[in-house]
Amino acid sequence: MSPVCPGSSTRICCGSIFWSPACRTTNFCAASAQPEQTMAELAGVYAASHGPLIIRKWRSVTPGHQQALGSAFAELGRRINAARIDALVIISPDHWVNFFIDNLPTICIGVGDTHGGPNEPWMMEEFPHRTLPGHPQLARHILDTALESGFEPSVSHRMILDHGFCIPLLKAGIAPLPIVPIVFNDIEPPFPTVARCYAWGEMLARAIVSMPGDMRVGVLGSGGLSHSVGEATMGLIEEEFDRECLAHFQRGDPAGLCAFLSQRLPLVGNGASEIRNWVAAHGVAGGRGFELIGYSAVPEVIVGCGFAAWNLGTHG
Repeated sequence: MSPVCPGSSTRICCGSIFWSPACRTTNFCAASAQPEQTMAELAGVYAASHGPLIIRKWRSVTPGHQQALGSAFAELGRRINAARIDALVIISPDHWVNFFIDNLPTICIGVGDTHGGPNEPWMMEEFPHRTLPGHPQLARHILDTALESGFEPSVSHRMILDHGFCIPLLKAGIAPLPIVPIVFNDIEPPFPTVARCYAWGEMLARAIVSMPGDMRVGVLGSGGLSHSVGEATMGLIEEEFDRECLAHFQRGDPAGLCAFLSQRLPLVGNGASEIRNWVAAHGVAGGRGFELIGYSAVPEVIVGCGFAAWNLGTHG
């Protein structure tokens, strides 16, 4: 039974064996009158490929593949826009725009009020924004939660968002909204382990739902699937691997997925390392299975292109 405040018949009091002094004069428990603080909500978790040739060589893509990619991007955008998201966390690599091998953080969070738009000439021709809004309050809350959870990310106050961040925004027609960019080093070893990426996603989910304020937050993992850049196997798409990988995500088996990727990622092209961003999104979703929006092995863009949305129950 709940404790009763002196002079009050109300049995819903402080939730404690200690009485509030205010109860003696106001006939109610002062603590019980405090409004409950509103916290942010995880509104959706998504993943998409971002191969640069989707923009640079779009006219060379066969009509069938254009239709498949266009439909997948459109459905991704429809879901994100329908989720009424107030801020979008995007996890993507940096393609030598902000960092190089002389200064290459494993994880970096963009905490600025604004971010620079892509500076790749071919993206500047297509992408309509030279700056994108940030959400520094959410970014710093994620940073604090990460530090408290045993992660040591870097921070950037002036991050440029390259094609990895901006192709999904552009092709999916995602309405302009504040972005919290998180860079994973998927480009040059040493890479974060697959298990570490999953743990980062779990931490990110905790950060989001403990963020004070009435806001809806989405997460997008950008990159993959199998592809090679500048290697002898460039142009080779490992479709069998891609489909097996996607099946692991759909089953929602984090341990099996991490074991599979730890063994197979080094064998299917250096660009496949970006699947780590999908793994982080999987962690955000608590390892739940996702719904595959679409997959196409597209030779013209030399990437196995995948699109997905995680099943979050009432948040989906």
